[in-house]
Amino acid sequence: MENATMTQPGAQPGAELEAQPRGTLAIRTLAMPADANPSGDIFGGWVLSQMDIAGGIVARERARGRVATVAVTAMTFHLPVYVGDVLCAYVEVEKVGRTSIATWIEAWALRGTGGGRVRVTEGQFVYVALDADGRPRPVPDEEEDEP
Repeated sequence: MENATMTQPGAQPGAELEAQPRGTLAIRTLAMPADANPSGDIFGGWVLSQMDIAGGIVARERARGRVATVAVTAMTFHLPVYVGDVLCAYVEVEKVGRTSIATWIEAWALRGTGGGRVRVTEGQFVYVALDADGRPRPVPDEEEDEP
């Protein structure tokens, strides 16, 4: 089983916290054999696509409409994902610009039965709100009424 604890930045040596996902759970999906290489490791591109889907769901809700991915500005793979893992993607909106939404996305794997939850990947994804013609449009303020 992977170690599910981590040291908090600035904490005294030896002080550990239970690792917790950052953000809100946006999707959960099962890693299948078709998503793996011959060694049984899930392709990084598959993990990245699941994270992008999760971020797109959250960004679409915040933008109240169509969005498109414009950048993945940071991406770190910590641990492999294996066939049979349940991949959970957690999303936090970091910043909302005039037409863009920056999100932080963490992917966690639920390892088999009783294997625990481990952070496998994290990164920053940026989305832009689009109008009906596919052009950037302003992201509404959170306080504005639904259209």
